[in-house]
Amino acid sequence: MLSMKTALTAVATVALLTAALAAHAQSTSSFFPQESETAAAEASAARDYLAAKERWHNELAAFARADQERFPGPGGVVFVGSSTVRMWTRLAQDFPRVPGGVVNRGFGGSTLNDCSLFARDLVVRYKPRQVVVYAGDNDLAEGRTPLQVLDSFARFANAVRAELPDTRISFVSVKPSPSREQLMPQIRETNHVISAYLNLLPNSEFIDIYTPMLGADGRPRPELFRGDKLHMTDEGYRLWHAVIAPHLPSIAPAPTASLP
Repeated sequence: MLSMKTALTAVATVALLTAALAAHAQSTSSFFPQESETAAAEASAARDYLAAKERWHNELAAFARADQERFPGPGGVVFVGSSTVRMWTRLAQDFPRVPGGVVNRGFGGSTLNDCSLFARDLVVRYKPRQVVVYAGDNDLAEGRTPLQVLDSFARFANAVRAELPDTRISFVSVKPSPSREQLMPQIRETNHVISAYLNLLPNSEFIDIYTPMLGADGRPRPELFRGDKLHMTDEGYRLWHAVIAPHLPSIAPAPTASLP
């Protein structure tokens, strides 16, 4: 458990980062970036996007084919993220009462940085009422810091809100995988700073699956994971369903007719 001093420091860090992001996003009389700097930043972002499109060409093509067969209507819930989302093959069946339906846009091995680059491609174009994001552990495994993961999530949230200001953003905490147990301090810090950031972001929420996936000994519950100690078993997905379901919109069941 984080100490009060550590918690306050993390919150202060998030507040400072949020202020910096807001300042960077606004054009004021006291801040006029040089045209060359703006062009360089836009060119860098374009290069990153094109490189990511090449890297994830097959996955993006599969999503495009699915959209051609049946384009999801607006007002549903989009799940986006890494293989944990992609491998939730019964996602739509598990949430049958979500108005507008559920769209699975998970792509295995992806990072939060990838999600931020594809926010328009995989979220905005569907005009959902809510987006549920799970990613971040791959970022940490690749050596990124918790604050770098937070920065990727902030860019994702900003991209969604820029075009869908009323869409609810839900972040599912980074899970404690046995194969990445050595990263648990970074996982806890990432969860903490993103949770603190979401406290500052209207119409958003942090969904904690980290805590219920730990046993009484404070270690990941092995029965929730497959043999690779990274991806989840059916029992793991049942736990996720139970935790996430209360956070999604639901059509009320039809009243049963009373007997005469």
